[in-house]
Amino acid sequence: MAKKELDIKELGTEELVEKVSESRLQLRKARFAHAVSALEKPGSLRNIRKEIARLLTEINKRKQAEALKAN
Repeated sequence: MAKKELDIKELGTEELVEKVSESRLQLRKARFAHAVSALEKPGSLRNIRKEIARLLTEINKRKQAEALKAN
Protein backbone atom coordinates (compact mmCIF):
# COMPACT_ATOMS: atom_id res chain seq x y z
CA MET A 1 0.00 0.00 0.00
CA ALA A 2 1.08 3.55 -0.63
CA LYS A 3 1.88 5.87 2.24
CA LYS A 4 -1.12 8.07 1.43
CA GLU A 5 -3.48 5.10 1.75
CA LEU A 6 -2.03 4.22 5.14
CA ASP A 7 -2.43 7.79 6.36
CA ILE A 8 -6.03 7.97 5.18
CA LYS A 9 -6.97 4.68 6.80
CA GLU A 10 -5.57 5.84 10.14
CA LEU A 11 -7.89 8.86 10.24
CA GLY A 12 -11.36 8.74 11.78
CA THR A 13 -14.44 9.26 9.64
CA GLU A 14 -15.09 12.74 11.06
CA GLU A 15 -11.49 13.72 10.34
CA LEU A 16 -11.88 12.49 6.76
CA VAL A 17 -15.00 14.59 6.25
CA GLU A 18 -13.20 17.63 7.66
CA LYS A 19 -10.20 16.99 5.42
CA VAL A 20 -12.48 16.76 2.36
CA SER A 21 -13.98 20.16 3.11
CA GLU A 22 -10.51 21.65 3.64
CA SER A 23 -9.27 20.15 0.38
CA ARG A 24 -12.29 21.45 -1.53
CA LEU A 25 -11.62 24.95 -0.17
CA GLN A 26 -7.97 24.61 -1.15
CA LEU A 27 -9.00 23.53 -4.66
CA ARG A 28 -11.40 26.46 -4.98
CA LYS A 29 -8.65 28.91 -3.98
CA ALA A 30 -6.14 27.30 -6.33
CA ARG A 31 -8.59 27.46 -9.26
CA PHE A 32 -9.23 31.13 -8.57
CA ALA A 33 -5.51 31.85 -8.33
CA HIS A 34 -4.96 29.97 -11.59
CA ALA A 35 -7.68 32.00 -13.33
CA VAL A 36 -6.09 35.26 -12.22
CA SER A 37 -2.51 34.30 -13.04
CA ALA A 38 -0.80 31.06 -13.96
CA LEU A 39 0.11 28.81 -11.07
CA GLU A 40 3.72 27.88 -10.54
CA LYS A 41 2.69 24.20 -10.50
CA PRO A 42 -0.55 23.72 -12.45
CA GLY A 43 -0.33 19.99 -11.72
CA SER A 44 -1.20 20.80 -8.14
CA LEU A 45 -4.85 21.16 -9.20
CA ARG A 46 -4.86 17.54 -10.32
CA ASN A 47 -3.16 16.43 -7.11
CA ILE A 48 -5.79 18.15 -4.97
CA ARG A 49 -8.62 16.56 -6.99
CA LYS A 50 -7.01 13.14 -6.58
CA GLU A 51 -6.65 13.66 -2.84
CA ILE A 52 -10.34 14.55 -2.58
CA ALA A 53 -11.22 11.42 -4.55
CA ARG A 54 -9.10 9.23 -2.26
CA LEU A 55 -10.76 10.68 0.82
CA LEU A 56 -14.26 10.25 -0.57
CA THR A 57 -13.47 6.68 -1.60
CA GLU A 58 -12.40 5.81 1.94
CA ILE A 59 -15.51 7.45 3.39
CA ASN A 60 -17.73 5.45 1.00
CA LYS A 61 -15.91 2.21 1.86
CA ARG A 62 -16.58 2.81 5.53
CA LYS A 63 -20.25 3.59 4.91
CA GLN A 64 -20.65 0.38 2.90
CA ALA A 65 -18.92 -1.64 5.60
CA GLU A 66 -21.28 -0.20 8.22
CA ALA A 67 -24.29 -1.01 6.04
CA LEU A 68 -23.12 -4.62 5.65
CA LYS A 69 -22.65 -4.97 9.40
CA ALA A 70 -26.15 -3.63 10.02
CA ASN A 71 -27.69 -6.30 7.78
